[in-house]
Amino acid sequence: MRYIRYAFLAALAVVLVTIAMANRAMVTLNLLPEELSGFLGFSWSISLPLFIVIFLGLIGGVLVGFVWEWLREHKLRAAGKRTMKERDALIREVKKLKEPKAKAGDDILAMLDEAK
Repeated sequence: MRYIRYAFLAALAVVLVTIAMANRAMVTLNLLPEELSGFLGFSWSISLPLFIVIFLGLIGGVLVGFVWEWLREHKLRAAGKRTMKERDALIREVKKLKEPKAKAGDDILAMLDEAK
């Protein structure tokens, strides 16, 4: 299984390097469209190689997907937490019911059991 993982990672590295080598041209990213930046008097732009833009887009998409799933699964985590609390309460109740009771003639031990 380890060799399959290494082979997959090596193939992924080859694909990523190939994409990077094929997309080395510089592109300019603008924060705002030209018309809007002229109107506002503010223009921010940066020049990067295209492969960096592609990789950053992939990373951003993966992060958005992770956050989306984390928010979507909130109900499941909350239900799991409630179930764990109920389970712990039931375990404590079962332990309490399984404890041996004091004998009827031993009043001091009976009072100590009631104090628990």
